[in-house]
Amino acid sequence: MRAKLPVILLKLCLNSFHRASRGKSALADDQLHEHHGGNVVKKAIIIGATSGIGRELSRIFTQNGYTVGVVGRRSELFPELQEEIPTRVYFKRIDVARTSEAITLLDELIREMGGVDVIVISSGVGFINPELNWEQEEETIDVNVSGFTAMANVAFKHLCSRGSGHIVGISSIAAIRGSGDSPAYNASKAFVSNYLEGLRQKAGRLKIPIVVTDIQPGLVDTAMAKGDGLFWVAPPEKAARQIFKAIRNKKKHAYVTRRWRVIAWLLKAMPDRMYDWTYSRL
Repeated sequence: MRAKLPVILLKLCLNSFHRASRGKSALADDQLHEHHGGNVVKKAIIIGATSGIGRELSRIFTQNGYTVGVVGRRSELFPELQEEIPTRVYFKRIDVARTSEAITLLDELIREMGGVDVIVISSGVGFINPELNWEQEEETIDVNVSGFTAMANVAFKHLCSRGSGHIVGISSIAAIRGSGDSPAYNASKAFVSNYLEGLRQKAGRLKIPIVVTDIQPGLVDTAMAKGDGLFWVAPPEKAARQIFKAIRNKKKHAYVTRRWRVIAWLLKAMPDRMYDWTYSRL
């Protein structure tokens, strides 16, 4: 039974991701900080903040004294989010898939806020796509790869110009291995994790203290995780709290929730032949 335990856990994990993927989910220092009553207020931008993890992170950042810039494609949700946050919020409608426009608009938001300390890239989409429908593959690449890269590019250049800061990318545990049912999604998240590692190396070479954090969530109760038979599904509030803790502690990498480290270890350790055999029997 012990020998079969890794295979059983992996089957549970792959089954859960198969079901979960059925839905679509996306300056100078004196200018940089606001001062209230003698206290320095840091600033953060959350990209993909109108729902799910991004929305909860916006709330947590403001609860911890940050001035927050909210970026999302669905601007009709901005008033609802403002009602949940008692402090001032900067809003900017950005469709990250429209990369040239998105770059201009994110630069504009950074200027409006007088610079920022932290930029979190949480936007993303995902499809179960065994038939390789090109529209779904293309949208996944446009948002999760091209859109992510455009936003990370702006973030890195801004933080280089101010001499420090923090970039956070929301990847996925799906980044660890490929998937025959959602090849573009898993590959796109592998891109996110590798790109973040590259930015971390680049900041180190430039000797600029920019922290780069790669967050790899398991299953979180959002539009991306719906279906029967899911396990270890975290409420978005819990996931966001653990992500904020990782940001506060300047972690390079974090699994969310932490128990998903077990599945990550199994996915990394499992030989290709066993992984393929397990996947073929789902």
